[in-house]
Amino acid sequence: MVGFIGLGVTALILSYLGVWGTRYLAERHEILDIPNERSSHTQSVPRGGGLAIVLLTLGGFWIHISSNPVADQRSFLAYTIGAALIVVISWLDDLRSQPNWLRFGIHSIGALLAIYGFGYLNLGSLITENALVTRSLDFMITFFWIVGLTNAYNFMDGIDGIAGGQAVVAGIGCVAIGWLNGQSNIVALGLLLAATNLGFLFHNWPPARIFMGDVGSAFLGYSFAVLPLMLSAQFQGRSGAKLALAAILPLWPFVFDSTFTILRRLRRGENVFSAHRSHLYQRLVIAGYNHSSVSLLYGAMAVVGVIFAVGWMLHLRSIALTALIVLPLIWFSFVAFVTKQEQKQARELAAPQPTFVDPV
Repeated sequence: MVGFIGLGVTALILSYLGVWGTRYLAERHEILDIPNERSSHTQSVPRGGGLAIVLLTLGGFWIHISSNPVADQRSFLAYTIGAALIVVISWLDDLRSQPNWLRFGIHSIGALLAIYGFGYLNLGSLITENALVTRSLDFMITFFWIVGLTNAYNFMDGIDGIAGGQAVVAGIGCVAIGWLNGQSNIVALGLLLAATNLGFLFHNWPPARIFMGDVGSAFLGYSFAVLPLMLSAQFQGRSGAKLALAAILPLWPFVFDSTFTILRRLRRGENVFSAHRSHLYQRLVIAGYNHSSVSLLYGAMAVVGVIFAVGWMLHLRSIALTALIVLPLIWFSFVAFVTKQEQKQARELAAPQPTFVDPV
């Protein structure tokens, strides 16, 4: 326990200092995020702060793995190589926009490496008992889950504090789940993700002095997508499925927002691959709410997911059914709230403005 505390504190301090140094270099070399019509900020801000998160997370994780003789280093090497490939293409994309086919191709290779290292999400067994169909479903679900979350996390990194805040909460959730299941590697990786992102948040909390960039958000999406595979790799059937779903619960606000937005855009006949500002968190900011409030709201929803995940691991009665009812109810209420705020703003903009007459 003392070793994990030391690992977390060290990662937090080094992350704070590393992001500070990255910010200095980004400003000096003009690696800036220039605002455009899709941006949620109005001034140029340095980006690339996620590079410190990447280096400290992977470095700290391998220090832990090297001191753990029972760890399957082959599997974790596959994760590291996949993460490194995604980091490289994302860093290049931060410097100069890369074609979509290249980014998605690298993300696909990363997904295949993770599947090679840890196997599939055991979710097909929840649908059918046929072994062939189950394996096919598991492969497809796992592949699209990894590629999807890698990109979704990047899309969700659109306002100050939201991506880092989600990572802190989800990382803590993975620490709790790993601890309850005696998986020290999950504890270490979750702790490193939480600590490095907390150090980053000191620079990114509104108003942000630096952005994590694609190099950080894509790495976080990939890592949080692979964590359920790591957690359930030693289990089969419904036990593995339960652990995988528990690890996904802390990420539910990002998963729900991304899924809802894609379905909404498809229904409206929009190109889902084009840049936009129609995620619910973006719509709430456009409706007049500040970045801090929206990021805290998403963090609070993620905390609810962590509570359900931990309750499930503790075998609390009816916790799965409660989560199945409560989380969609929270989301539908949130969608209704955002829509109401947009309608309120539209009425205010349409209302005639008062005319002031100069008394002189």
